[in-house]
Amino acid sequence: MSKHALEIADIFRAYGPAWRQANAGHVSLGQLKVMSSIEACRTEALGGHVAACTKCEHRHIAYNSCKNRHCPKCQGPAARDWMAARAEDLLPVEYFHLVFTLPAEIARIAYWNKKAVYGLLFRASAKTVATIAADPKRLGAKVGMTSVLHTWGSALLHHPHVHMIVPGGGLSKDGNRWVACKPGFFLHVRVLSRLFRRLFIEGLLALHCEGELNFFGDLAGLLEPQAFAAYLAPLRNKEWVVYAKPPFGGPKAVLAYLSRYTHRVAISNSRIVSADANTVAFRWKDYRIKNGERQKVLRLATPEFIRRFLIHVLPRGFHRIRHYGLLASSSHKEAMALARRLLGVAAPIEEPEPDDLPDHRPPCPCCGGHMTIVETFVRWHQPRAPPQPVPPARRHAP
Repeated sequence: MSKHALEIADIFRAYGPAWRQANAGHVSLGQLKVMSSIEACRTEALGGHVAACTKCEHRHIAYNSCKNRHCPKCQGPAARDWMAARAEDLLPVEYFHLVFTLPAEIARIAYWNKKAVYGLLFRASAKTVATIAADPKRLGAKVGMTSVLHTWGSALLHHPHVHMIVPGGGLSKDGNRWVACKPGFFLHVRVLSRLFRRLFIEGLLALHCEGELNFFGDLAGLLEPQAFAAYLAPLRNKEWVVYAKPPFGGPKAVLAYLSRYTHRVAISNSRIVSADANTVAFRWKDYRIKNGERQKVLRLATPEFIRRFLIHVLPRGFHRIRHYGLLASSSHKEAMALARRLLGVAAPIEEPEPDDLPDHRPPCPCCGGHMTIVETFVRWHQPRAPPQPVPPARRHAP
């Protein structure tokens, strides 16, 4: 396989059939659908359109995208639309970035119980921040949170964690004041870690009692309540990683930062270095190195690379971006309006919906003219060839 413009789709098309055959019966329907979508993305399998320049004769064929949330090529438009919708929720205050990470022992349970454990990760981390922020000894305010689930590390291993963006302040209990945090400081990380640990373990025990957890392999014995309690016992004294990054430069910096996190997939196409039937090489960052070069190239057996990519496929219908507190969908418009009033910020001007959707097609590469769609074609079809000029009729000598 050539070294230029390598994509996940190339690997799936070339080596996916053999991998699926070798792992038949051990691949979920959701994973198979993701593979199929990525393989078909922007090919004739999904149909497309022909765009023609209004100034010159240049034509361009564009195939439709799969729009799958796990596809590396389909996240740009989705991220752009999402960010446009959230821009009006930004406030002129400091914003903080928190990260809540599950210990490896819990990640092993999450591997077989993605929907239940990932959902608990969202709830426990949000409740942790809301509870401590509401404590009058800490901040004494109701805050808002945007949480984004990532399930991977840089080497594509299973590493579930939640990125949380929080404004540095919130509404007072009576709703009459905006309570700001100390400059450059939000909440104590150790306090967050201890409460997150307790809430998560309590939630996990409840899921076990309700029969919501499945166990396989060397974890099969955890079906027994006593064995499960014994497995969790050491984790009650272990330090759980909660990380707080310094505040952002301002609302615009928050927006730019969020755009890199909200619609990210396990690995981008740009990180792929090489691939063949035996090995896939890709760039990764070794965070264990504190001083020195972190960027490395990791080489995995091709079947293992495909397996690692697919373990990050989320359950069907599972939302990987969630909002809590002031930003919860049930009350966020009213809460944001109140916050803006208390901060003395003008409400965003509601512009009328444009009659035509914005055109994001690039200009003509030949003359810079506007490209307009002149033909569409359905799945597994190619566009019609442009009409050929009719040659002039030959004149026969008398």
